[in-house]
Amino acid sequence: MKKLLLLIAGLAFAAAAAAQQFKWVDKDGKVRYGDTPPPGVKATPLRAPSGPSASSKPAAKGGPLTPAQQEAEFRKRQLEAGKAREKEAAAAEQAQAKKENCENAKAQLQYVESGQRIARTDAKGERYFLDDEQRAAEAARARKAISASCGG
Repeated sequence: MKKLLLLIAGLAFAAAAAAQQFKWVDKDGKVRYGDTPPPGVKATPLRAPSGPSASSKPAAKGGPLTPAQQEAEFRKRQLEAGKAREKEAAAAEQAQAKKENCENAKAQLQYVESGQRIARTDAKGERYFLDDEQRAAEAARARKAISASCGG
């Protein structure tokens, strides 16, 4: 029986604590606080009632956020920052690969145009040297790779 009375008393106090609080100035000019302002006065609400229904609603524009909303906003900002970092890393990696491809293509063109004999190995594993026509085709391929990788 005592436990039941304690439970009822606890619920009553919890309900009173969750009531909307107001601030107003009475007819004598004194600031008063309470859960029900008298009629005819301009009362400003101090805080919204807490509870499951209040925390699930979004805060009014410009109003203070609840801890759950602050946590959700923080997580959202963290996720967005992580995505931005991943995007920047991918762009940097792509730029580095493009730079390396450009340098390799330039080196290949320089090698082909150097006038040295260029040897290749065919499918049978036999070595052969490029003739002038094949060198021109290799140079054209290197120039195409340069224009694709170096942007010009």
